Amino acid sequence: MSKKRLAVLASGRGSNFDSILEKTLAGYIPADIVLLITNNQKAGALKIAAKHAINAKVIIPGEFTNSAAFNDAILKALLASKVDFIILAGYLKLIGPNIVAQYENKILNIHPALLPSFGGKGMYGHHVHQAVYDCGVKVSGATVHLVNKDYDLGPIVMQRSVSIDNLKTPEDIAAHVLKIEHQIYPEAVKLLVENRLIVKQRRVEIKGV
Repeated sequence: MSKKRLAVLASGRGSNFDSILEKTLAGYIPADIVLLITNNQKAGALKIAAKHAINAKVIIPGEFTNSAAFNDAILKALLASKVDFIILAGYLKLIGPNIVAQYENKILNIHPALLPSFGGKGMYGHHVHQAVYDCGVKVSGATVHLVNKDYDLGPIVMQRSVSIDNLKTPEDIAAHVLKIEHQIYPEAVKLLVENRLIVKQRRVEIKGV
């Protein structure tokens, strides 16, 4: 049986892209990453793709007349590469409704906090960790969820928490949470690729658990 084909969408350095790629190369995730799409021509993720000879496309919103045309270009690239599943790895644009419809329950995202807290538009990267720090919460973590038309509101697949009680800065929290991200995201991608996720309204059940 042929392996499933993954596309990664990333806007930055691509540490989660690298983590997932490592697990595909090791055979833990039974899939191949066949495409990287980024909206940032300086994204570090491009270097990772080049190193591993992965097809990469830079698709920049400002080069299109509107968001619909921008998302049409992304969808065209996904279909041309015969992509089965989409993995968002620090991708900072809202996924278009045309892509969500085409890949319903086949798009994963990771968020650096325990959703539904500290999520939504504008809540990404250091903004999340700053908000967590400012609120004085004692526990943070990471959430992997399926993607729908709204920021961070898709059904939750997996979460893992970590104590941040003794951490002194938002940067400390970010570093601590990133370790959790690199643990659970490949696990969730494996479940997705193996078709073990059963979506029932807003709940996700895992086959074989």
